[in-house]
Amino acid sequence: MNQRLVDSLVQVIEALSPEERKLLESRLKLNAVQQTPGICGGHPRIRNTRIPVWTLVSFRQQGANDAELLQNYPSLTHEDLIAAWNYYEQHRSEIDIIITSQNEDD
Repeated sequence: MNQRLVDSLVQVIEALSPEERKLLESRLKLNAVQQTPGICGGHPRIRNTRIPVWTLVSFRQQGANDAELLQNYPSLTHEDLIAAWNYYEQHRSEIDIIITSQNEDD
């Protein structure tokens, strides 16, 4: 680990204004959802996992609540679910199309 880099980052973060800190936090939250060719069919997924956003949305549409999802996916956090729901709100048509195509494949 590069301790000097971490120390420098801490100093920069501590120097941010409240508005800048809020912007940084929102940008970091956006990174909670990743899209990588060749992983999960290239579909949006929760960071560093193979759990597609569409899967979580589909289970939620079928009646699963957050507690059930966290129990069934122990590697996820509450913040991950919030990121998934926010991503869905911003990309509803994209995720709905994926869900529809997955249901047709079944």
